[in-house]
Amino acid sequence: MTMARHCLVCATVSAPTLDALVAERRRVETMADLVELRLDGLPTVDVRAAIGGCKKPVIVTCRPRWEGGRFDGSEEERHRILAEAIASDADYVDVEWRSGFEDLVLARGGRGIVLSLHRFDGMPRDLADRVRAMASIGVDAVKVAVRPERLGDLLVLRRLHQQFPDQPMVVIGMGPVGVPTRALACAFGSEWTYAGEDERSGQLSLPELLDRYRFRGTSPSTAVYGLAGKPLGHSVSPAMHNAGFEHAKMDAVYVPFETDDADQLLQVAGALGVRGLSVTSPLKIALLTRITRTDDWVESVGALNTLRLGEDGWHATNTDVPGFLEPLRDEELRGVRATVLGVGGAARAAVASLRSRGAEVTVAGRRRNAAVHLAGPGGHVVSFPPPRGSWDVLVNATPVGTWPRTDESPVPRELLAGGGLVYDLVYSPPVTTLLRDAAAAGCRTISGLEMLIAQAERQFEWWTGQRPAPGLFRNVAHASHVV
Repeated sequence: MTMARHCLVCATVSAPTLDALVAERRRVETMADLVELRLDGLPTVDVRAAIGGCKKPVIVTCRPRWEGGRFDGSEEERHRILAEAIASDADYVDVEWRSGFEDLVLARGGRGIVLSLHRFDGMPRDLADRVRAMASIGVDAVKVAVRPERLGDLLVLRRLHQQFPDQPMVVIGMGPVGVPTRALACAFGSEWTYAGEDERSGQLSLPELLDRYRFRGTSPSTAVYGLAGKPLGHSVSPAMHNAGFEHAKMDAVYVPFETDDADQLLQVAGALGVRGLSVTSPLKIALLTRITRTDDWVESVGALNTLRLGEDGWHATNTDVPGFLEPLRDEELRGVRATVLGVGGAARAAVASLRSRGAEVTVAGRRRNAAVHLAGPGGHVVSFPPPRGSWDVLVNATPVGTWPRTDESPVPRELLAGGGLVYDLVYSPPVTTLLRDAAAAGCRTISGLEMLIAQAERQFEWWTGQRPAPGLFRNVAHASHVV
């Protein structure tokens, strides 16, 4: 990753009243380099009162609804508010490119003007042309906030700074796909990045940006690692791995790359200089044909979950197997009837793990042909869900029960009675409906969070050559309040 310079943090502040806005501004300004005051949420606007006494540079914004804001008054009234901001002590005033308020830009000769473009419904095909037109006006900063629909769109956003190197810019990809543009803002040529509580745009909160993603510590030499798959919204992996880097005093950061496209993932990873990736569904099998080297775990499972960049390309391993077995270390599995639900990459790891310990494994999948293939020659296949009493150990390797559909379970409650151990690889939430029903039926249970922690520790060691501090990942995972 090549960063132009240290990137600044702008805390976005909005509130329903002026007093609340000022109070929130005072709370966050000690943590930020700049403060954006969103006046469009106020019933009445007093620009000077909002700015008064601010200890950090201020960006005044009054965003109309037609550009994703909350101001629903007339454009004449909004023009008056922005004109007052320009005449005030505001360091910057955000003016929408589509507003037609050229007189406000000219009033400052472009100085202190953030000329902005927002698209919440995707990325314009002519984005570069729009940015060229914005840059030709002559302002202190051009802000582009669009919603990438696929990971490859990040390459388009990254090229904007290369196409207009003399124009200071802020480039933001909204939504989950755009998180790298926020966490690695300088890699996209941004002067600053925004942090706040705007869920619609996918903002990272100030604590997330500064603490989870170690934003103050990134530099041109920072090593980038990440999590690849889809969806990733409630993963605790960034919290664990970044805590590991922080504790080990390593110049590294770990960010999510949300995608189901293996080729786009590797293109973006190459452009950003990514050194290692955790891989989750649906890429554990799809990436196999793009890998230079694999190890015995990958060969035995037929799936990968970790990548490391070597001099000759990407190397792969599968820490799911030792991670899966760690919570079972005290269990006697030889000869035990174990049924695995699912036929994907996680199911492959579970089957290989259980067989390595001598269990008699049965596969239950909704796609029978896939289940037969996973079970292999002489393997056992059973209907989905498996009959009551047909197993001693039940492993859910499907996504059923994952947030936000937490009320679902792959196995009806009445089929759990008389079972032994239920191991749900879903970890968000840590206690799923399946685990609650299993406990009520008298079964012992293991949460997928245990496997997640164990396999993540091994990933960290494979990348860095050292294990994370004992208990660190466990403490971070449980403190992250997975929903």
